[in-house]
Amino acid sequence: MGISGDPKSLLHIDAVKNDNIPVIKRFSGGGTVIVDENTLFISFIMNKQDVDTPPFPEPILRWSTDLYSKAWNIPNFHLRENDYCIGDKKCGGNAQYIKKDRWLHHTSFLWQFHEDNMRYLQLPARRPKYRLDRDHRDFLTPLKEHDNIETLIEKFITNVKPLYITDFDLTTLEEKPHRKATQFIQI
Repeated sequence: MGISGDPKSLLHIDAVKNDNIPVIKRFSGGGTVIVDENTLFISFIMNKQDVDTPPFPEPILRWSTDLYSKAWNIPNFHLRENDYCIGDKKCGGNAQYIKKDRWLHHTSFLWQFHEDNMRYLQLPARRPKYRLDRDHRDFLTPLKEHDNIETLIEKFITNVKPLYITDFDLTTLEEKPHRKATQFIQI
């Protein structure tokens, strides 16, 4: 759930409690996402000077949409309002955190989704116009229907690595506590 999200208006609280579903409020904005083994996460953590894109939500969305479009070449993949769509259905949502000279943009793509999990989510009060009050099953399209996961990941890495990915030694990373703003929510 995005940092400003209200569980009472975004979740079916009784179902979440009954099924003991953990709810995590992240430090970035964005909507509420069901996360399971069928979610494909892609995150960019960028310094302002590393990208020829102004550090504001709309330009970052256009920049990332261009990267995904070129890498995946999925017909009719596009940005619609703040969602990644294929045709008139959403395949991915995003969240951003922008601070002075750095920004983070992460996306939760639906590789596949279990319809039953959608019962935990309410229809949000703030939603894109193109949604037309459709329920989740009529509003979402999984990437699985458009390509296989290995191919999508390979295409993405092949297209993005020469532009933005720097190799580094993971053994030199220092472990630090997680951001205080990311927390489990007691429902």
